[in-house]
Amino acid sequence: LQVVESGGGLVQAGDSLRLSCTASGISGLTFSDYCMGWFRQIPGKERDVVAIITGGSSTGYSDSVKGRFTISRDNAKNTLYLQMNSLKPEDTAMYYCAADLSRRYSCRDKVSSFGYWGQGTQVTVSS
Repeated sequence: LQVVESGGGLVQAGDSLRLSCTASGISGLTFSDYCMGWFRQIPGKERDVVAIITGGSSTGYSDSVKGRFTISRDNAKNTLYLQMNSLKPEDTAMYYCAADLSRRYSCRDKVSSFGYWGQGTQVTVSS
């Protein structure tokens, strides 16, 4: 499975940004068959969950982004999205898209549950 993120960049506090992630290259499974998630990491810190979404599009968010970020998926396009509104300087990080092929509905918000990762896209929010 190949996972590729896009959409990062440099924005000002209060701005919005949308990240995209496409997943391809796995046989026997469709995009809607597995959990997807967005994570972020600051240099020197552990990678943390931002949001997760089940194959049925139920969602979960970290407390730090709840109400500002929205995760969604377009199963017909094999694409995952992260809409980020009201961005803050503390949202600055490398953002990673990940897939957990072992679960469809009972997604876990743990880095260790996700076996396939993209290369990351940098989001920088200036004050």
